[in-house]
Amino acid sequence: MSEVLEPVSEASLFTAALLRWFDVHGRKNLPWQVNTTPYRVWVSEVMLQQTQVATVIPYYQRFTERFLTVQMLAAAPADEVMHLWTGLGYYARARNLQACAQVLVAEHGGEFPQGLEAVNALPGIGRSTAGAILALSRGERHPILDGNVKRVLTRVFGIEGDPSSAAVTERLWAQADECTPAERVSAYTQAIIVFCIAAREGRQAELPGKKQRRERKAREATLLIAETVSGGSRAVLLEKRPAPGIWGGLWSPPQFENEGEALAWCRRELGELEGQSEALEPIDHAFTHFDLRLNPLRVLCGAPSMVRDGGERLWYSLESPPRVGLPQPIRALFDRLGRLA
Repeated sequence: MSEVLEPVSEASLFTAALLRWFDVHGRKNLPWQVNTTPYRVWVSEVMLQQTQVATVIPYYQRFTERFLTVQMLAAAPADEVMHLWTGLGYYARARNLQACAQVLVAEHGGEFPQGLEAVNALPGIGRSTAGAILALSRGERHPILDGNVKRVLTRVFGIEGDPSSAAVTERLWAQADECTPAERVSAYTQAIIVFCIAAREGRQAELPGKKQRRERKAREATLLIAETVSGGSRAVLLEKRPAPGIWGGLWSPPQFENEGEALAWCRRELGELEGQSEALEPIDHAFTHFDLRLNPLRVLCGAPSMVRDGGERLWYSLESPPRVGLPQPIRALFDRLGRLA
């Protein structure tokens, strides 16, 4: 009696082809692919969210060299964590990373707990990130579904509809689970960013399905550049932004609705100005849901005796910058100011 062979599923064919491709072409020497502890994998997964590999590599290397362990990250000054994140964007990731490290130290002895549910329950770690941590560091079989995986699965298996909707997300999770192999799960997890049947069918514009777009809003504010010169050193007044909201936890010059409010605040807090104010080139910055235009207004103040370092304000030396976190547009502005006479 001849043996009846089970039909091979599309998911199995896809997984086998993907692993063959990874064996030949896959990148295997990225910094987070060496010494794949849960901590190192976790940091890389967070940094790679909405950020390209080439951009992440130098940030990852500096970050993990400074914070070798969960304990070191948990105990570090928040300003230093944000300083090392400056320029990487989406700064809530850095705040959540340190908050999670502190929970790991306080409640888990500095180690990642066992099991998907326990890792998923940690601050700032969702189901896909939890699955990636356990798959890449411990070889456990867990599907992942980040933006890259959604894009591949929708195109390979022709999954239509808005990928952020509940119904399509549920179908994508089911497809991701079907494709995830029992063996070589780490290799599969690293490789699931490549195949694209939509290219062969000319459906790149069609898949993934489009999200419902919200109308982008525009905001505008005056950025007060209160500058002082003392002993030949130039410094600019900064305030620490509240954790909720844009650039939370970073340092930035004060923002106001308009020039009049900025100048009135400056005279009230810092005393009379020296000379005329100067409007600098506007700064345009795009956030996820809105566009921001900042109009820098440069003013010269007296000695910085009225506002001392510490607390929620500091004088930021342009010649010897302190190690604090700055939004990328503000850092670029200070680079330009440093070149001005």
